Amino acid sequence: MPSHEEVLSKVSATLVEALNIDEDEIKPESTLTGDLGAESIDFLDIVFRLEREFGIKIPREELFPEAAQTSDVELLKDGKYTSKGLSELKKSMPFADFSEFEKNPEASQFGNLFTVNMIARFVENKLVQAGKA
Repeated sequence: MPSHEEVLSKVSATLVEALNIDEDEIKPESTLTGDLGAESIDFLDIVFRLEREFGIKIPREELFPEAAQTSDVELLKDGKYTSKGLSELKKSMPFADFSEFEKNPEASQFGNLFTVNMIARFVENKLVQAGKA
């Protein structure tokens, strides 16, 4: 299995191509939307490029869980994820770091969970599942 640094490097190179940005703009903690300027249409291209680069399949609901796009008041109330909503997100996104997000779990800030490092951890998890580790 490639090391975390190797995966991170390939993910970074993929983002450089997909988002047409300079490599020095990318840091492990960079958020895809806030820091790197990714838009929703870019996520399709990023997923396609990651699948091709790593030889994996990425079902949409794995990287972008349904719990994130809910209107269920048990999961999301007044624009914030409830404790049950956070629990569902954590269960469906074990590769994400929720430590900052759970301090103020506003739905509008959900995109900030998608960092370069999070995408690398997701890819590593997919490589293990695919037996490519």
